[in-house]
Amino acid sequence: MVSSKDTEILRRDGRVRGTSLSASDRERIVRSYLPEPSELRRPSRRKSGRKQKPTPIRSFLKSQLHQLFYTLIHIFFSIYVRLTQSYRAVVDRILAILYYHHHTPELIQKDVKGLNRLPEHLSVVLSLRKQEDALEGLMDEVAELAAWSACAGIPTLSIYEKSGILKSYIPAVHQVVTSKLASYYGPPSHQPTLSVFAPHHPVYRSSDSDSQSIENNNNPATLTILLLSAPDGCETLVDLTKTLTEMAQNGKLSPDDISPELIDAEISEITSQPTQNSDDDDEPPTPLIKPEPDLLLIFGPYVKLDGYPPWQIRLTEIFCTGDRSSSITGGRDAVEYQGFLRGLCRYARAQMRFGR
Repeated sequence: MVSSKDTEILRRDGRVRGTSLSASDRERIVRSYLPEPSELRRPSRRKSGRKQKPTPIRSFLKSQLHQLFYTLIHIFFSIYVRLTQSYRAVVDRILAILYYHHHTPELIQKDVKGLNRLPEHLSVVLSLRKQEDALEGLMDEVAELAAWSACAGIPTLSIYEKSGILKSYIPAVHQVVTSKLASYYGPPSHQPTLSVFAPHHPVYRSSDSDSQSIENNNNPATLTILLLSAPDGCETLVDLTKTLTEMAQNGKLSPDDISPELIDAEISEITSQPTQNSDDDDEPPTPLIKPEPDLLLIFGPYVKLDGYPPWQIRLTEIFCTGDRSSSITGGRDAVEYQGFLRGLCRYARAQMRFGR
């Protein structure tokens, strides 16, 4: 820009001389403020640095290259996962052959002898498969788990099946489990005392389990099987909430008396205590079981509680066996002794901090 001094000189000269400057004079004055002609002909940096718009062919090739890399990554990762699954499945098959229990309680006791602790209450999540003999297969799995638990010294086994079909066949479940225990222990005098019940159902014992048979039993161990289903979970909690609300509204219960201890006691009484038969005075007393399971086993590829009662597993150790054997056996959710034993080992190594 022209400075104020030059402007004043120009005006003073015009007043003194009385003539205005010519075009050449004016050009000479402002020449020092103009850029060089070479700089005017130089192209702008912004224009020279601007990228050209890519062509459609180049964009297509770039997208195909990205798709190729994406596919290769998935292929290599899938191969790695399949190889890992196959390796673990082969190892499990080898261990299953080397450490097979052969229906011998002594071998199972030897496997769990080195564990520093065992669960007093073991719970297992099972599912009813879509097959013709699904019920028979489910009962056989319950019988196997009952036999392993009895041999390992676990007094309480709870089986969760969402539909609750096992509750309609409690005598049949007892018979299948008794037959399985016979293949492990031999005659009934060497078998543990078996009791099967479900919430709102009485305890079922066979005719051989009267007081005289218990006295003549050479095996003092007992095994209690609790059958659970989806209505024993959230529905029971909702019904208990409604009952406590009605009692509080009617003045039979103070709201200050409602505590987690009260809810725990009520739910434990509903779900883990059988219905008593008033007609059978000579019936042996029902063994007291621990309401909350110490260990929850899930035979499947991932953790799926499938509606398991939530209140009972607040402090429960949960172990999922995974799908290691699926790549060889072609099935899923298989109940196997190796998964059962791994769950007990994981429970023995677990740290129970209880929030501390």
